[in-house]
Amino acid sequence: MRVANQIERKLQDAFKPQMLKVTDESRQHAGHAGARPEGESHFHVHIVAEYFNGMSRVKRQQAIYKILSDEMQTDIHALALLVKGSDE
Repeated sequence: MRVANQIERKLQDAFKPQMLKVTDESRQHAGHAGARPEGESHFHVHIVAEYFNGMSRVKRQQAIYKILSDEMQTDIHALALLVKGSDE
């Protein structure tokens, strides 16, 4: 779970979320384009943080992509996001 742990650590440090769940969904994509035999390529992130209060959905996702930009270039093939502010 090396990549999942990196994702979790970076998001924790950047956004101090009230809730964060990183799920490796790579098994569901085995054999698909971009799926690596060792897994850790397809993830779902559910995050709730005060940081996202008042931001549009697009701005929230852009903030996540910026923090995970290195991983998006190397390890992450697909990233599904559910991003909410703490006021929702």
